[in-house]
Amino acid sequence: MMLEELSHLLEAVPGDVAREQYADAVMEQNCLGKRTAATRKLSLQRLTELYALEPQVILFRVLRDLWGRNETSRPLLALLLALARDPLLRATATAVIRTSYGHEFARQSMKDALTVAVGGRLSDATLDKVVRNASSSWTQSGHFQGRGRKTRHKVEATPAATSFALLLGFAVGRRGRLLFETPWTAVLDANPEELIDMAVDAKRLGLLDLKQSGSMIDVSFPTLLTEKERELIHGSHRQVG
Repeated sequence: MMLEELSHLLEAVPGDVAREQYADAVMEQNCLGKRTAATRKLSLQRLTELYALEPQVILFRVLRDLWGRNETSRPLLALLLALARDPLLRATATAVIRTSYGHEFARQSMKDALTVAVGGRLSDATLDKVVRNASSSWTQSGHFQGRGRKTRHKVEATPAATSFALLLGFAVGRRGRLLFETPWTAVLDANPEELIDMAVDAKRLGLLDLKQSGSMIDVSFPTLLTEKERELIHGSHRQVG
């Protein structure tokens, strides 16, 4: 998920800028320290695919907002947006989540998950490459430890990462307690009750609004989303319905 490159880029470029300034930082200023124009171009292309690098894209804008609030949240924030935008990486998540903490990760389980997701569209060599890249991403996020042999590690959810995971679920129409049981909250290595407690902390930090009444729970994002963005999300689900 190119965590190091993303970190360098977001440090080099101020928050509220156009996409062209991200491209200029990579291609002209070489903020990523790449040796050739070709590798700069490839890095920019991949970062754009994973993160958009476009302030008009709601999730990237929110990522930038949360990025500066808590440095320890950054690996999970990057992972969450990459999962939302990269279907191949997303297809590997189940294999990772199902691996018990402290156990060696079986690469074949990830390859099998990818095969189910893509059918026969990718060759074995390509699948192996995807597994290597995905394993690197899950190592950067903290879910794996080790170089050659990967061992499953439990990550620590943070209020910022929890808020972003809930927002991703909110964006696809989840509401109430279902927000705490999505593919994005699953990668935080915490059960729904633990995540609700984390959401309470996020509310205290002003990252979201949370109301509870018995078994009912309502989550909204008055500070992370503008009024126009909230209307856009609600409107898209009304149209689908």
